[in-house]
Amino acid sequence: MVWLEFVLCLLIILFAGTKLARYGDTIAEKTGLGRVWIGLVLLATITTLPEMVTGVSSATLVGLPDLAIGTLFGSLIFNLSILALLDILYRPAPILSRARLRHVASAGGGILLIGIAAASIWASEDISGLTLGWVGIPSIVIIILYLVGMRQMFRFERGQPVPQQEAGSPRYAEIPMKTVYLRFALAAIAIIGAGIWLSFVGDEIAETTGWGATFVGSLFLAVTTSMPELAVVVAALRLGAVDMAVADVLGANMLDIVAITLVDLFYTPGPVLSKGSSAHLVTAAVAIMMTLLVIVGLRFRQKRKTFIVISWYGPALIGLYVLGAYVLFISGLGLG
Repeated sequence: MVWLEFVLCLLIILFAGTKLARYGDTIAEKTGLGRVWIGLVLLATITTLPEMVTGVSSATLVGLPDLAIGTLFGSLIFNLSILALLDILYRPAPILSRARLRHVASAGGGILLIGIAAASIWASEDISGLTLGWVGIPSIVIIILYLVGMRQMFRFERGQPVPQQEAGSPRYAEIPMKTVYLRFALAAIAIIGAGIWLSFVGDEIAETTGWGATFVGSLFLAVTTSMPELAVVVAALRLGAVDMAVADVLGANMLDIVAITLVDLFYTPGPVLSKGSSAHLVTAAVAIMMTLLVIVGLRFRQKRKTFIVISWYGPALIGLYVLGAYVLFISGLGLG
């Protein structure tokens, strides 16, 4: 029965993700905000909510703050590995060569936030007393930096002309704006609901199969909570919205770190980052290296793929993901 629920969740996410990407693209066209902003904030927020809910429930209901941190960190490297899949699916050219250079800013912002979280885990004993109430100061710094960064990006996007490929003849002129917002909201509710349901189903599968406290179980939980990102970015790519797909991945990664603040808010025994195992530093280091590869891929705009079907950074991203998983496996800690 639990596997039937798992398949049903995936089907709902796949259907709703396709609709969410389409109506997100419509909003980008009609509002003039562009696909970067829509993917970076709007779509990323919706697709990251399952990780947020799983993180909060792991810390508060189950009493495992380390699992909450691991699920969020595990989602970081899985999300970045999605870019390798997108590169394979996108045949005309290396996908990062077709994405705009302004993604470098959001990738750099992600590295900064990951670095702060990792440093807080590394210095857990020293920061345990740095709190505002029970919430850790590093968590507060993370949310402030994110909000300031998003405000600056919003102002920048509003001041930039819409790219020529987006500014052509309107694709969605026949759809009324109210209808767009309504359908977008319904798709968002469906994908959030199914994503949260999937996170609990994944946890149940991990427990019933004996995976709960193992590497496989934790990896499974991190992957299942990232299914909405996968569904939405693939759907966006099929629409030709490369920037929206890339922005969703990078935006989701920033929000995965911001989710630590939310977990910290609900976890009252103390700063949640001070409860994180040092083995999570491996995941953080891998996530930073993967993000640096993405920045290099954005900066050096190759016209052709290195290996016919995939660019040079595709195997590198996959390799780093596998390496991170293996290191965590031999360390005795699950990826999540």
